[in-house]
Amino acid sequence: MPILILQRLFLEIVLDIFYFPVWWYTKGALYALGRCFDLLKQGNTNLAPGLWLANIFIPMFGQYDVGGRIVSFFMRLVQIIARTFALFLWTAVCGLLFVAWLLAPVLVFYGVAYAI
Repeated sequence: MPILILQRLFLEIVLDIFYFPVWWYTKGALYALGRCFDLLKQGNTNLAPGLWLANIFIPMFGQYDVGGRIVSFFMRLVQIIARTFALFLWTAVCGLLFVAWLLAPVLVFYGVAYAI
Protein backbone atom coordinates (compact mmCIF):
# COMPACT_ATOMS: atom_id res chain seq x y z
CA MET A 1 0.00 0.00 0.00
CA PRO A 2 2.72 2.61 0.75
CA ILE A 3 4.25 1.93 -2.67
CA LEU A 4 0.92 2.67 -4.37
CA ILE A 5 0.52 5.87 -2.39
CA LEU A 6 4.02 7.04 -3.30
CA GLN A 7 3.43 6.19 -6.96
CA ARG A 8 0.16 8.14 -6.95
CA LEU A 9 1.79 11.13 -5.23
CA PHE A 10 4.67 11.11 -7.71
CA LEU A 11 2.23 10.92 -10.63
CA GLU A 12 0.19 13.82 -9.22
CA ILE A 13 3.31 15.94 -8.77
CA VAL A 14 4.45 15.28 -12.33
CA LEU A 15 0.99 16.01 -13.75
CA ASP A 16 0.72 19.21 -11.69
CA ILE A 17 4.08 20.40 -12.99
CA PHE A 18 2.97 19.93 -16.60
CA TYR A 19 -0.53 21.32 -15.98
CA PHE A 20 0.74 24.47 -14.21
CA PRO A 21 1.54 26.53 -17.36
CA VAL A 22 -1.77 25.53 -18.94
CA TRP A 23 -3.68 26.63 -15.85
CA TRP A 24 -1.64 29.82 -15.40
CA TYR A 25 -2.41 31.10 -18.90
CA THR A 26 -6.06 29.94 -19.08
CA LYS A 27 -8.09 29.74 -15.86
CA GLY A 28 -5.49 31.57 -13.80
CA ALA A 29 -5.26 34.42 -16.31
CA LEU A 30 -9.04 34.77 -16.39
CA TYR A 31 -9.09 34.86 -12.61
CA ALA A 32 -6.34 37.49 -12.53
CA LEU A 33 -8.15 39.55 -15.17
CA GLY A 34 -11.34 39.40 -13.11
CA ARG A 35 -9.46 40.55 -10.01
CA CYS A 36 -7.91 43.41 -12.02
CA PHE A 37 -11.39 44.49 -13.15
CA ASP A 38 -12.56 44.29 -9.53
CA LEU A 39 -9.66 46.57 -8.53
CA LEU A 40 -10.58 48.95 -11.34
CA LYS A 41 -14.23 49.05 -10.27
CA GLN A 42 -13.15 49.67 -6.67
CA GLY A 43 -10.92 52.53 -7.82
CA ASN A 44 -13.81 54.01 -9.79
CA THR A 45 -16.05 53.69 -6.74
CA ASN A 46 -13.49 55.39 -4.50
CA LEU A 47 -12.57 58.21 -6.89
CA ALA A 48 -16.06 58.66 -8.45
CA PRO A 49 -15.29 61.28 -11.13
CA GLY A 50 -18.74 60.66 -12.64
CA LEU A 51 -20.42 61.63 -9.39
CA TRP A 52 -18.46 64.87 -9.27
CA LEU A 53 -19.38 65.51 -12.91
CA ALA A 54 -23.07 64.93 -12.19
CA ASN A 55 -22.97 67.56 -9.42
CA ILE A 56 -20.77 70.13 -11.15
CA PHE A 57 -23.45 72.85 -11.24
CA ILE A 58 -24.76 72.27 -7.70
CA PRO A 59 -23.27 74.78 -5.27
CA MET A 60 -21.15 73.45 -2.42
CA PHE A 61 -22.05 74.07 1.23
CA GLY A 62 -25.39 75.64 0.29
CA GLN A 63 -23.77 78.80 -1.09
CA TYR A 64 -26.32 79.85 -3.68
CA ASP A 65 -24.89 83.30 -4.35
CA VAL A 66 -22.88 84.04 -7.50
CA GLY A 67 -19.50 83.83 -5.80
CA GLY A 68 -20.34 80.48 -4.15
CA ARG A 69 -21.51 79.05 -7.46
CA ILE A 70 -18.35 80.15 -9.28
CA VAL A 71 -16.02 78.80 -6.60
CA SER A 72 -18.01 75.54 -6.43
CA PHE A 73 -17.90 75.09 -10.22
CA PHE A 74 -14.15 75.59 -10.52
CA MET A 75 -13.40 73.54 -7.41
CA ARG A 76 -15.42 70.65 -8.76
CA LEU A 77 -13.81 71.08 -12.19
CA VAL A 78 -10.36 70.71 -10.60
CA GLN A 79 -11.60 67.67 -8.64
CA ILE A 80 -12.99 66.06 -11.80
CA ILE A 81 -9.72 66.56 -13.69
CA ALA A 82 -7.59 65.28 -10.80
CA ARG A 83 -9.82 62.28 -10.09
CA THR A 84 -10.02 61.33 -13.77
CA PHE A 85 -6.23 61.49 -14.00
CA ALA A 86 -5.91 59.37 -10.83
CA LEU A 87 -8.38 56.85 -12.27
CA PHE A 88 -6.32 56.72 -15.47
CA LEU A 89 -3.20 56.01 -13.42
CA TRP A 90 -5.06 53.36 -11.44
CA THR A 91 -6.14 51.74 -14.72
CA ALA A 92 -2.50 51.67 -15.83
CA VAL A 93 -1.48 50.06 -12.51
CA CYS A 94 -4.18 47.39 -12.90
CA GLY A 95 -2.99 46.70 -16.44
CA LEU A 96 0.61 46.41 -15.27
CA LEU A 97 -0.44 43.99 -12.55
CA PHE A 98 -2.08 41.77 -15.15
CA VAL A 99 0.99 41.92 -17.40
CA ALA A 100 3.14 41.05 -14.37
CA TRP A 101 0.90 38.03 -13.77
CA LEU A 102 1.46 36.87 -17.34
CA LEU A 103 5.22 37.44 -17.23
CA ALA A 104 5.91 35.99 -13.77
CA PRO A 105 6.44 32.33 -14.77
CA VAL A 106 8.55 33.30 -17.77
CA LEU A 107 10.80 35.48 -15.62
CA VAL A 108 11.08 32.81 -12.92
CA PHE A 109 12.04 30.12 -15.41
CA TYR A 110 14.49 32.50 -17.07
CA GLY A 111 16.04 33.30 -13.67
CA VAL A 112 16.35 29.63 -12.80
CA ALA A 113 17.85 28.79 -16.20
CA TYR A 114 20.27 31.73 -15.97
CA ALA A 115 21.35 30.70 -12.47
CA ILE A 116 22.21 27.18 -13.57
